[in-house]
Amino acid sequence: MQKTLHAALVALLLGCFAASGVWARCADYVPQPKPQNTARDVVGADLDTIRERGFITFAVYEDFPPWSYEQDGKPVGVDIDLGRLIAADLGVEARFKLVAAGETLEADLRNWVWKGPVVSGSVANVMLHVPYDSDFACRVEQVVFTGQYNVEEIAIAYRKSAYPEDPPVPAYFRFDTVAVENDSISDFYLSSFPGGQLVGNVRRYPTMAAAMTGLAQGETKAAMGARAQIEHGLTPELAMHTPPLPGFSVGNWTVGVAVHFAYRPLAYAVDDAIVAAIADGRLERIFADHGLTFHPPELR
Repeated sequence: MQKTLHAALVALLLGCFAASGVWARCADYVPQPKPQNTARDVVGADLDTIRERGFITFAVYEDFPPWSYEQDGKPVGVDIDLGRLIAADLGVEARFKLVAAGETLEADLRNWVWKGPVVSGSVANVMLHVPYDSDFACRVEQVVFTGQYNVEEIAIAYRKSAYPEDPPVPAYFRFDTVAVENDSISDFYLSSFPGGQLVGNVRRYPTMAAAMTGLAQGETKAAMGARAQIEHGLTPELAMHTPPLPGFSVGNWTVGVAVHFAYRPLAYAVDDAIVAAIADGRLERIFADHGLTFHPPELR
């Protein structure tokens, strides 16, 4: 998972938005500048324009299996299939921008939703796989956050032979090795809990896919990361569970989409397409096609 998503999830899961439990939602936010005098090809397109031209563009994260990545030179993954589903519902073609993550989620939203990158390129009409938090959403006025389509959480994978009776919990990693993606939310959590006692047994890998490969090859006894990425890397010798994690302020989070604030009819249409796909089972089938368990948010 990219560092942008790590930063967002650190905020969402470890309570950097904890002020919402003390003060009214967004009571202390400072209004942000709206983009002005910006070329139309940079700021996006409305729903009518998208339908007239016959295609819609989606920003998705690169090298992010099972969500979005390249295979044989073509984009594949759950988010790619979801984009095609949305496009079909709108009666247009789906086109994808596989983008690198910036330093923060705000930077990605600025680059790919409401302003455009500094060097070259333009925004997409819709950005997929955006972690949702209501307090964060009200502070980023240039973006409409909608279309929530999955509930994610942290999971632990483990070698069945190493734990034939009880699946491991974080306390086990005082003695046992555990694989994580470097600088991920799991890395952050295990390195700081409890009081750094687990640091010596944390094995860091460049990606979660590499961490799961290391686990499968016996380099560690367990691995910790986002459930879908864990599930994507399971083999017959491995199992997975989602135990309680002491110290997390939020046990799970939703992911959805982001659309430029000026194009609310587009946001509504995308949200309607996602809600319909959840209700009639099409989105669950997409997850099943990728070997994943679907955990939908509550329908609005």
